[in-house]
Amino acid sequence: MLDLIGAMVLTAAIVVNLNATITMMPLSPVAKLTTVAVAGSWIGLAIALATTGIYNSTATPVPVVGVMAGLPVVAAGVAALLFGKVRETLLALPLTLLVGLNAMRFFGGFFLLLALQNRLSGPFPQSAGWGDVIVGLTAIPLTLAIARRGHRGALLAWNLFGTLDLITAVTLGIMSAPGSPLQVFGGTIGSEAVWSLPWSNIPTLLVPFYLITHGVIFAKLARASRVAVV
Repeated sequence: MLDLIGAMVLTAAIVVNLNATITMMPLSPVAKLTTVAVAGSWIGLAIALATTGIYNSTATPVPVVGVMAGLPVVAAGVAALLFGKVRETLLALPLTLLVGLNAMRFFGGFFLLLALQNRLSGPFPQSAGWGDVIVGLTAIPLTLAIARRGHRGALLAWNLFGTLDLITAVTLGIMSAPGSPLQVFGGTIGSEAVWSLPWSNIPTLLVPFYLITHGVIFAKLARASRVAVV
């Protein structure tokens, strides 16, 4: 039952994030359609790989989930550095949207439920679960504060915490993978549940999306600081 609920919630989160973000991008209809196609292809690839069981494989020297979590972030960062149009498109996204979408990280509480079912163990579910719940709950009042323009210090602290929460979760997840040469925590259970559908959609799809939102927020804050100094 938890898997069914998780599948519905995570699918809804992916759809809302993708739709809201692309809708707010100042792009032509053709560019938006291209962006949807690229994002859809990545989503299809992540799900297809999950069905093969490769995320559970200990034969690969580098955890595939780690690659799937990091590659979109690196690609977005490189594209923003090399192409002004990409950079300006990302920086045009409203802060209220970037922060508000993180409210759905409240559903990171699923990690805690999976731990109660003995499907996750070690420090991973506690760190990832409580960290996401805190980020998700605080995103709501912070979005309201941004609308009132009294947000800079709180936004910077929240964004740093949210970024570290995701990086820590991915790191602990990889270090808790049963049978992996990198496993340090979690014994025979560890982070096993996260390497299969629907939960694999969290590290392979939602984590990189939210890391990108945090990166854009940092960039927007940096630009605002430069403008203020000038």
